[in-house]
Amino acid sequence: MLKIIIAVLLLGVLASLVSGLVFLFKDTDRPESRRTLHALGVRVTLAAALLLTMAYGFYTGELTIGKSAPWHGRTHSSPEG
Repeated sequence: MLKIIIAVLLLGVLASLVSGLVFLFKDTDRPESRRTLHALGVRVTLAAALLLTMAYGFYTGELTIGKSAPWHGRTHSSPEG
């Protein structure tokens, strides 16, 4: 469940990043527009929530760094030829 929340938050950060870029280009002729600023605020909030969620996952042990990665435990043979 925690990994799904992290994935959703990450997608939200990316969507906010793209929307901020679009607003930046669309609102160049409207200096009073604050849509880019709002997109930045949403992105910072989502990024903070993402970091807090990851910290919670590491603290509780639901997320780990190390031996659970798929590439650990494999032996690499030297290339032939």
